[in-house]
Amino acid sequence: MGSNSSLSALLLPVLVLGFVSAASAGNFHQDVDVTWGDGRAKILKGGELLTLSLDSVSGSGFQSKNEYMFGKIDMQLKLVPGNSAGTVAAYFLSSQGPAHDEIDFEFLGNLSGDPYILQTNVFTQGGGGREQQIYLWFDPTADFHTYSILWNPQRIIFSVDGTPIREYKNLESIGVPYPKKQPMRVYSSLWNADDWATRGGRVKIDWSQAPFTASYRNFKADACVWSSGSSSCSAKRPASTSNSSNAWLNRELDTSSQGRLKWVQKNYMVYNYCADIKRFIHGLPAECTTTTATVS
Repeated sequence: MGSNSSLSALLLPVLVLGFVSAASAGNFHQDVDVTWGDGRAKILKGGELLTLSLDSVSGSGFQSKNEYMFGKIDMQLKLVPGNSAGTVAAYFLSSQGPAHDEIDFEFLGNLSGDPYILQTNVFTQGGGGREQQIYLWFDPTADFHTYSILWNPQRIIFSVDGTPIREYKNLESIGVPYPKKQPMRVYSSLWNADDWATRGGRVKIDWSQAPFTASYRNFKADACVWSSGSSSCSAKRPASTSNSSNAWLNRELDTSSQGRLKWVQKNYMVYNYCADIKRFIHGLPAECTTTTATVS
């Protein structure tokens, strides 16, 4: 594990450049629809806060009202505290259908005192299996933290509080599918995954601790809205859903960001599918054979 002083040094350029900026406060009444949970999902404080709860009967979830075709999506989350073993809070982009695309954050609960595992995954044309897992360098249950997905035609960048934790590049040039043809909504859910989430399913949910609750605020979608078969980012329409620059559309990791990404992966990586030769006995996926895919 890395030291806090090392992290501070790596984050300093981010703070100086102003890369970490507070997400503009959205309103959940206007931005999302609660889709399931029979009252376990609640929008509070005039739309500034949303909570999802899980008990022995059901979990809960919501989805964005808009569909997006590329963008930068930010959400602040505070995860289930205490003994969260067996629970999963998922926050992701997804299209619909058997050949769907999907870009995932999944927060795998754990026993009290043990760290959460943050799992990322990318599905293209219905196929996933591109899991990476890291520990976080802070307690994600003590306060809100910003989890971001930047999705443009060239790459997907997963970030935590402005620090990149994974980059998934468009490698269609070597035959690897990339999600760029299907608009996606933002989804989130809190659910029972104790058949796999904690220590491979060996640790089950302690229902005496229920209800389990995760909290959300400051949803921001600086993105191209997809409606009636067209994008809001066309030349004759506004560039995105906010007034800010659409620099995300061509963004790539600069040298400083690459350094922070490597630091996270060196010190906090738990699992990388591109290193799992026992799983892929007939050879690693094509994207893992590139010089960058094995570490990002």
